[in-house]
Amino acid sequence: MTDSTLDLYRHAFRTLAKTLPGAELGWLRSARRHAFERFEALRFPTTHAEEWKYTNVAPIEQHAWHFASPRGDNVDVSPIVDDLVLDKSAVRLVFVNGRHAPKLSQLQGLPEGAFVGSLTRALREFPERMEPLIARVMPHDGFAALNTAFLSDGYVVVLPPDCRIERPMQMLFIADEAGLATHPFNVVLAARGSRCSIVEQFVGIADDSYLTNAVTHIEAAAGADVEHCRVQEEARRAFHVARVDIAEERASHVVSHSFAFGGTLSRIEIDVRFRGTDARTDLTGLYFAGSRQHLDHHTRIDHELPRCTSREHYRGVLDGASHGVFDGRVIVHQGAQQTDAHLENQNLLLSRDAEIDTKPQLEIYADDVKCTHGATVGRLDDNQLFYLRARGIDEPVARATLVWAFARDVIDRVGADSVRARLAKLLLARTPEAERIRELT
Repeated sequence: MTDSTLDLYRHAFRTLAKTLPGAELGWLRSARRHAFERFEALRFPTTHAEEWKYTNVAPIEQHAWHFASPRGDNVDVSPIVDDLVLDKSAVRLVFVNGRHAPKLSQLQGLPEGAFVGSLTRALREFPERMEPLIARVMPHDGFAALNTAFLSDGYVVVLPPDCRIERPMQMLFIADEAGLATHPFNVVLAARGSRCSIVEQFVGIADDSYLTNAVTHIEAAAGADVEHCRVQEEARRAFHVARVDIAEERASHVVSHSFAFGGTLSRIEIDVRFRGTDARTDLTGLYFAGSRQHLDHHTRIDHELPRCTSREHYRGVLDGASHGVFDGRVIVHQGAQQTDAHLENQNLLLSRDAEIDTKPQLEIYADDVKCTHGATVGRLDDNQLFYLRARGIDEPVARATLVWAFARDVIDRVGADSVRARLAKLLLARTPEAERIRELT
């Protein structure tokens, strides 16, 4: 990063720091200042760093982003929201260009004691709950530091003990402004024995480049059950960088789904830490890229205590001159006996120019464990194609059917019917001969 580019960020930070939500909170002003100083020291990661060697973020660095929308709340995207709503009667928060849109949201039907609202509201009503999540966390790279420095809004879900919300809550982020960089910061705090399902959906309708730089923090207390589903449908020229931090206490269960379809460059990091015994996490993901898209998933699961279970299953479909990256790392620390972990990544290349860099890793420092991992990279099976064609299915439809079946395996792991239906619709839109597949299935 050049000094002149860094000066643009400095000017933006000085200009906006006093107007961002929570500016009246001393600890948040200090956290933002320290985070920006860390960004100045770290800057953007480069391909010289092992964790970033397959993902070049220079195109993000080269843009002169603006960090607040001058259009205010005068953005009418209600027809788009109506089309994207999964369940009209379920809880829904909508954010447009990084800001909460109350008129498009729906918060009726919440159980007593549960809080679901914007980060701006949470900072007003219980800032002490947000402080340890924002001020006491050291940003690990330049993007995380920027998120803390410029965080303006996001969703916060706080569930009391034994609270259960069965319908998926939809958190919808819509971007329609070119050149805008938004930094959502999201929090899920699930108390003992609580249960919820959250769909975090990013949709872009801007014609030109914009940047989404998101962080989501999930804490599952003892016996809590959380399903978190990220759906990345950014616009064709958008950039999307995200991090999901998951902490699990004793006997909790967190399911994390990540679906990446959009954007010109997307990078998602998911970090799971077990803080109690007998906990379980399930990570599933699907990245479906075409043209010259670059879609990157990095995951890390730390087994630090005994008798925890992790299952990780990611699939990629790559067409055109697209590039996929999967880096999955499972660490079984010393003393984490009776760990049960499985890590799997499967990839389907549909063209000669498509590329995948896959790196599943197991690091084991305990001896009483059951751990397996593997990765596959291949093309459509000629025998399966022959089988379908011998039954009267023409080649384009046969190919599309095999791609559909390969990718649908991940979609079928999502719990909610409405979410699976939305994902199936997205998959069909990217699969040739979609209407014929509908007839066959």
